[in-house]
Amino acid sequence: MTKKERYAYILDYFRKNMPVATTELQFASAFQLLCATLLSAQCTDKRINQVTPALFARYPSAREMALAEPEDVLEFVKSVSYPNSKAKHLVEMSRMLVSDFGGEVPDNLDDLTKLPGVGRKTANVMQAVWFGKSTMAVDTHVYRVSHRMGLVSKTANTPYKVEQELIKYIPEEDVPNAHHWLLLHGRYVCTSRAPHCSKCELNDICPKLLEDSKL
Repeated sequence: MTKKERYAYILDYFRKNMPVATTELQFASAFQLLCATLLSAQCTDKRINQVTPALFARYPSAREMALAEPEDVLEFVKSVSYPNSKAKHLVEMSRMLVSDFGGEVPDNLDDLTKLPGVGRKTANVMQAVWFGKSTMAVDTHVYRVSHRMGLVSKTANTPYKVEQELIKYIPEEDVPNAHHWLLLHGRYVCTSRAPHCSKCELNDICPKLLEDSKL
């Protein structure tokens, strides 16, 4: 099976079996999605969804959070990973949104990555989920599944390189969904320590490149 054929087979499977795919994070605005995505780094969406209702009730927009101190926000996010740095980033991000962007979340990579705590992955999530752009966010699940299933080469050893290989082969209209297809497949089927290969519908064509892939 060529790489092109592999992509075609896998994408066709996901189109048929997961036609609607989006983030499992809960949010009601661009600002809330940005906060939730920032908080979700190295943490489960389930945990973030337990934390954010109270956080957003207290700080529904950047203007409210910009007036807070990191220790105030820490009280709401102390159960997530790296709570001190994330609380600091949330406040600094909110202040920059107010001072530089009129309190609104920008819609492009350059401006998004200027915000404290916002890297390329978070910026790509925002562009795809909120702004509907064809961007591929590469988190640990996408990185792992892409390598295990032979979608990217061994030399794609950074999230950016994985992103570039994926968007080379995935049709533009599928890119936003493909992020969630690969992420959810990695979260529930092609899991890090014990992938459920026997239950995987793609098992027959998967090369199972498992070595050094437990991310």
